[in-house]
Formats: sequence, structure tokens, C-alpha cells
Amino acid sequence: MSKQSQQKTTKDQNGVSVIQTQAPTSGLQQVPQLVPVSPGGGGKAMAPSKSKKSADKESDEYRQRRERNNLAVKKSRMRSKQKAQDTQERVNELKEENERLESKIKLLSKELSVLKDLFLEHAHNLADNVQPQSNDGSTTGQNNKNNNNTGQ
Repeated sequence: MSKQSQQKTTKDQNGVSVIQTQAPTSGLQQVPQLVPVSPGGGGKAMAPSKSKKSADKESDEYRQRRERNNLAVKKSRMRSKQKAQDTQERVNELKEENERLESKIKLLSKELSVLKDLFLEHAHNLADNVQPQSNDGSTTGQNNKNNNNTGQ
């Protein structure tokens, strides 16, 4: 690339700038570029139909569009409020259900504790009443002591 490319800028009939570059090996290329036509330069270019409509605020079409837009906004806000209201109602229902379930848990925990105590008391009483037997078939514990006293 010993030679530098050459550029030439022209405008076509639509006001679009066209940059023409000539590279050493490839000949002339055209690259279109949009350039603002307004004398202030920069900014957004508005289509002619939109600028006319925004300027004509007294027209029936404009008033109809505003009315439709106002109704749509009102409807959207109503839907949003209704959704928030429904969500709040659901939250309240779930809180109530949660409180009911928590009280049920407390009640069942108390019942479980009472039943455990009864079971342990019953198991303890059974253990006291049942006397283990020795390998020779005689009972151990009190009866064994009685046998020893009579044998002397």
C-alpha cells in the first residue's frame, strides 16, 4: 500500500452525500452517507407528515388521536390498579392462611408432646412390671432374692 486512496464527496439529487474513494487496485467505490439537510445541522430529522400533524393541534384527527390515547392511558392505569389490588388481596389471604397453619403446627406440637409423655410413662411402667428371666428359667430380681433367703 504505497499509494494512498483518494476521496471525492458529491451529493445526489436527494441530498445524500456520496463519498467516492479510489483505492490503488480496486477502482472507484461509492459509499452513501446521510447528511442533515437542515441548516442547523445535527439532531433528528422529522418526516414532513409528522411535523405537519403536530403543528395542526386544532384538527379533528388530532383530537380523535388524543381522545383515543387518553382512553388507552386511563384503561392501562385502571388495569394496573386492579392488578395491584388483586395482588394485595392475595397477600392478605396468604398471610391469614399462614397464621392458621402456624397455629395448627403449635397445636399439633403440643399434642405430640403429650402423646410422647404418655408413651414414655407407659413404657416405663411396662419395664417396671416385666421382670427379665435368667438363662436357667428362673426369674431374676426380687424373686431371686426370695429364693436365696429361703435356701439358707
